[in-house]
Amino acid sequence: MSGRSSLQIPSSTSSSSIPAHLTPLAALTDPPIRHVDSAMMDYFLIEVVNTLRESSKVALNREREREKEMVEAGLIPPLALPAKDNKDGTISARDSTGSLASTKGGKTAAAGPIDEEEEALKLRLEAIGMHVGSNFSERLCRDRALFTETLDAIKFICKDIWVACWDKQVDNLRTNHRGVYVLQDNSFKTISRLSSWQGRPDAVRKAKVYVSMPAGIIKGALSRLGYNATVSPEVTTLPQCTFQVKLPKGS
Repeated sequence: MSGRSSLQIPSSTSSSSIPAHLTPLAALTDPPIRHVDSAMMDYFLIEVVNTLRESSKVALNREREREKEMVEAGLIPPLALPAKDNKDGTISARDSTGSLASTKGGKTAAAGPIDEEEEALKLRLEAIGMHVGSNFSERLCRDRALFTETLDAIKFICKDIWVACWDKQVDNLRTNHRGVYVLQDNSFKTISRLSSWQGRPDAVRKAKVYVSMPAGIIKGALSRLGYNATVSPEVTTLPQCTFQVKLPKGS
């Protein structure tokens, strides 16, 4: 993005006023609040992804059967299949919801049942994340004043939400000062141990599914703060993950 600048994220706690020999004692007297056990979060997400993947398959098969019955009853027109000799690579809006989600400039990637299942899985994971993020935002902001600046809300995500969920702060925050913020974690805990016997490309593909729930956490936290944001996760090299947060104008 042109005109994008990098912002420094100050530490949430200042230890300059505490002598070095008293730092361990201060940590014992005022320990950090842990809202989520890190190991539990990892195991939970593994089981959630596997469970929801099977559930999404069942839901999609049920939907296809229902559409088939409605076509046979004459209630809806037959579904048009994508033409094999389609030169521009575009497909009908009813062919694949998953491929349409990755549409750029009117062109789409290869469509198929796997795309629909992956998209349904991502939507469910994002919905769970939104519920978790909204609850986190309520608890962490209970004794705070309302955020008057959008940047303060984004820094709250980068510091408090990140520490509560993933035991660290965001490594880098960038913005174009026009409502777009890029949150970069160089070693994102959710995908730091992810691998695949089929190679790195397959591991990156799986990582894109696993970051759907963290994207929902960010979106849910901002929603509870009054910001209707669009959060787009991007994984190109493991274990790095980037979240692009777009806020509507005037927010």
